[in-house]
Amino acid sequence: MTSANPPAPPIDGAALLDEVEAFHRRFNVFPTEAAYIAVTLWDAHAHLMDALDGTARLAFLSPEPGSGKSRALEIVETLTPNAALTVNASANALFRLVEATPGLPTLLFDEIDTVFGPKAGGNEEVRGFLNSGYRRGASSLRCVGDGSNQNAGFFPSFCAVAMAGLGSLPDTILTRSVIIRMRKRAPNEKVEPYRRRVHEKQGHALRDRLAKWADTVRDAVAEAWPEMPEGISDRPADVWEPLLAVADAAGGHWPERARAACLELVNFGRDDDEASLGIRLLTDLRDKVFCGADRMPTAVILEILLKLDDAPWADVDDKPLNARILSKLLGQYVTPGNKPIKPRGIRTPSGFPKGYYAEDLTDAWIRYCPPPPGESATSATSATLQVSGGKSVADTATASRHTVAGTATQPALTG
Repeated sequence: MTSANPPAPPIDGAALLDEVEAFHRRFNVFPTEAAYIAVTLWDAHAHLMDALDGTARLAFLSPEPGSGKSRALEIVETLTPNAALTVNASANALFRLVEATPGLPTLLFDEIDTVFGPKAGGNEEVRGFLNSGYRRGASSLRCVGDGSNQNAGFFPSFCAVAMAGLGSLPDTILTRSVIIRMRKRAPNEKVEPYRRRVHEKQGHALRDRLAKWADTVRDAVAEAWPEMPEGISDRPADVWEPLLAVADAAGGHWPERARAACLELVNFGRDDDEASLGIRLLTDLRDKVFCGADRMPTAVILEILLKLDDAPWADVDDKPLNARILSKLLGQYVTPGNKPIKPRGIRTPSGFPKGYYAEDLTDAWIRYCPPPPGESATSATSATLQVSGGKSVADTATASRHTVAGTATQPALTG
């Protein structure tokens, strides 16, 4: 009587993720340890899309060419299921690909700046595809057929997407992404030359092992509710939930490493000035312009903002910030009374210029801005006045005379 073959030993998920991370390290120089952790978890999560309610977009971005973005995407391609690498694609082609691929494709966009860069136009349909497809069940309505014989049909868009490109991405995509800020390798940073004929097979071997491991943890991942690090909520929690679920399923040191990486990359992203022009404006108004004042004329606001170093206000849509753009940006937010923030008349000794009141901005400051610095920053052209009757105010007639806070004093406004 022959005995049955013994069952195969369980796959050590933590050790397998260690191998995937080591494979990336052979060919990629990422800016931080957190980046290696995040990318490794992303590779693994692509094998578990049918068990997840959401997916994180992965974005390799850099300010200059030659920063290793395309190579990073190339390594991801070897490790993920049904990988489809493209430089440009129409929204209709993307919808068709998702619908036609058994088990869902892993979409890899190289040179994403040609889709969303300043010279690329809006590409709103592709943006809509990327925005909607991070949630299970997401679909878009399209016409199907020829000529007048067309019918409406829903096309799915849920799939894993990684991107690489120069510059930045639309805000709506950035907030759905794990962002890896790539940079040129320093002379002391060495990587192994990548040879597709040799190394692609090695990546595929790891890919196949990831697929087998995913089969063993799929049910656990589908039922998982990973604990978020303190302070991670809302959209960042949506982005990181699938990655933390993978880390918890792998076990070992991965749950702890994943949460540390989550905190580091999310907090780094919150400091990114390009992530939201509106939030940057609100924060600069609070910390650099008002500085405790209860009102500010528009002319003073613009003068201060345009003189700030390392700020985007000298070039907003190819022109300096002006009263119209300022009003448009602030009009996206509402006052404590739930009305759009708008300029109002301000009484000054020299007239009634248009401006903004701190009381109208307070609610937006609380809801959207990061915590204020320990000490309020002062503008290079301070418009802050001596406190008069418990309120600080500014006057457009004399704001231009201020070059350093405290070098001159403006008369208090009345009313």
